[in-house]
Amino acid sequence: MQLHPTFHAARDPSRPAIIMGGSGRVVTYGELDAASNRFAQLMRARGVQIGDTIAMCLENTADLFTVAWGAQRAGLVYVAVSGRLAAPEIAYILRDSGSRLVVGSSQTAALLGEVADLVPEIAQLRFGGGLEGELEGMPDTPVSDERAGCDMLYSSGTTGSPKGVRIPLPDDPAIGAGNSLVGLASQAFGIGGDAVYLSPAPLYHAAPLRWSMTVQRLGGTVVVMEKFDPEQALALIERYKVTDSQWVPTHFVRMLKLPDDVRKRYDMSSLKCAIHAAAPCPVPIKQAMIDWWGPVVREYYAGTEGNGFTFISSEEWLKRPGSVGRALLGTIRICDEAGDEVPARTEGQVYFEGGSPFSYHNDPDKTRDATNKHGWTSLGDVGWVDEDGFLFLTDRKSFMIISGGVNIYPQEIENLLVTHPKVADVAVIGAPDADMGERVVAVVQPRDMAEAGPALATELIAWLAPQLSRMKLPRQIDFRAELPREPTGKLFKRLLRDEYRALYQGHPITA
Repeated sequence: MQLHPTFHAARDPSRPAIIMGGSGRVVTYGELDAASNRFAQLMRARGVQIGDTIAMCLENTADLFTVAWGAQRAGLVYVAVSGRLAAPEIAYILRDSGSRLVVGSSQTAALLGEVADLVPEIAQLRFGGGLEGELEGMPDTPVSDERAGCDMLYSSGTTGSPKGVRIPLPDDPAIGAGNSLVGLASQAFGIGGDAVYLSPAPLYHAAPLRWSMTVQRLGGTVVVMEKFDPEQALALIERYKVTDSQWVPTHFVRMLKLPDDVRKRYDMSSLKCAIHAAAPCPVPIKQAMIDWWGPVVREYYAGTEGNGFTFISSEEWLKRPGSVGRALLGTIRICDEAGDEVPARTEGQVYFEGGSPFSYHNDPDKTRDATNKHGWTSLGDVGWVDEDGFLFLTDRKSFMIISGGVNIYPQEIENLLVTHPKVADVAVIGAPDADMGERVVAVVQPRDMAEAGPALATELIAWLAPQLSRMKLPRQIDFRAELPREPTGKLFKRLLRDEYRALYQGHPITA
């Protein structure tokens, strides 16, 4: 089976590959194939060769797929970078990934201008009004040395800056060779060439990008939301008769909060598969979605690392509420602190045996920490399996905060706040939030407790704002005379987290 937009362009060039939800712009497979060829040719003209790395800092736009598929067929490694990050954060990713060039749009141009001052050695390709102008004059035929490239996406971490998950270029150079995600999409989720797939999330995240490109490998149509809006999502499902989609629990929460008459206004009967992942979904929320949409809600547990993959259908979940399913890729191993497997229903760290190998770019220590003595690998989550092999997660990677499906690293925020002249100590944790799942809370020990209060909280947020993307800014700052630390200096962060969970148990705080 030939799995690439170029083959679908040859068979049916007028078939829509992309529909932009807001503007209604349609890009056909014929147009996508020609544009991606032109981008590959442009990269060669700029001296970017097989195995080189480029980055794309783009909003949800059809041009993002031109860049991604152009890089893929030019044998490049392509890195998706969020335009919501601060300039120093983007500069770190560009430098760490070894990117030779970053592609940006008019929407990210000002931000990339700041990035250029930090990493002037990295070339930039910034376009306004569409990528077509930059591609003008480039041949729309494949480059002479066409071969398959791959993505390099930045994974969640528990400390400091994120780390890139680097995988080698595919052994098979054919651009239409299959991969494990294509198999999972078709076999587990029933996604095929007739799919109309709604992508409501930012495409710089691993799952939206990879799943959208998988649908295009299969020949389906991807409907892209420029920005998520709960009612617009329902309207797009009805308008385009969406068959498949992917969500995070925050999307579910916001759609469920729509008035009943709004929810009943739209026809959801075309939906055959509504996938969710990325963050734990509260049992009542998932139950409500199944009640609304029927048994089309399907969940998986996996990471950017690709070391394992679990799956659970609605029918299976209703029998085992809270489970994230059984392994389809790799074998689940629940291990104790010594790295040895424990019996069923015993809590331990979740490992996968036999999944895809991976490494964290420029971080051998983190790669080593993710691997136990048996060679099994872990994302750092804690859970247990029942006698039938269904996995239940009971904790997340250390104290990472997951807000609206976005992973946030507390230490990155702590490392900045503690340098403020009025801050003596700080701990950043996630507190329950009815809308976002968790909100970022900074618990601050001021140098002078007399200064604690709203004015100092406002000052700290204003000080952080230029250094962090908006999603990482604390939505709540509390003050304490002293934080719980051991005599050795180790912070009892679990005590703080458990305290906040208990405080808001049953009464989640909201914006």
